[in-house]
Amino acid sequence: MGAEQAEEVSSARRAELADRLAAVRRRIADACAAAGRGADEVALMAVTKTVSAADVAALLDLGLDLLGENRVQEASRKVEAVAALRPDARPRWHLIGGLQRNKVRAVARWAEQVESVDSVRLADALDAAVRRSVDTGGREASLSVLIQYSVDGDPQRGGVPRSDLLRLAEHVVSCAELRLAGLMAVAPLGADPEPAFADIAAASAALRAAHPDAATLSTGMIADLEIAIRHGSSVVRVGTALVGERTLASQ
Repeated sequence: MGAEQAEEVSSARRAELADRLAAVRRRIADACAAAGRGADEVALMAVTKTVSAADVAALLDLGLDLLGENRVQEASRKVEAVAALRPDARPRWHLIGGLQRNKVRAVARWAEQVESVDSVRLADALDAAVRRSVDTGGREASLSVLIQYSVDGDPQRGGVPRSDLLRLAEHVVSCAELRLAGLMAVAPLGADPEPAFADIAAASAALRAAHPDAATLSTGMIADLEIAIRHGSSVVRVGTALVGERTLASQ
């Protein structure tokens, strides 16, 4: 990520980010009010894929510390760059994209949560990587995970179907270094969002019934956050609406 470690955003860029953040937060608050929920029931995650470390540092200054990354290699470099810019900050880095088992060791060094666990083999790989990282001093605590749920069963999109959801949940709970926190899902592109989010909500309810501590439901983006919040989402993920068009080269 080169020289961006030493950079800071301009005052104009900082003001733009502040305005964007305020607008998204107003929209979430309005959606919560319409759904009869408190605004504090829904967290905002900044999707920071291809976003510069300088912009991330500015978002931290503005009070937004929940950050979602999609690609392990890019994220690992960015975590270090942001730490250099804001050594006293405590960003909460989540991996929200698909994860290959050969990259779990890198993720175990920086992720507070992995939101894309969709197989027993991935859970086992993460469990072993976290244990190794704890033993070697790379991290201090176990890893929080969400099970990625598939609404439509499309294997290209990742996620576990409803028929396998509770089986995978039981396995995650059996992993000593993993903590089952809830469910993540994305409504299929082009599908009717109402039944999609109703299905996601039902899957989340089934998971909570079996594992009451798995209360997080991470679903909904800028295009559908009102519907997601109405169906119980506790985390919404927003990228371009917060930072504008991304300029950092994808890695």
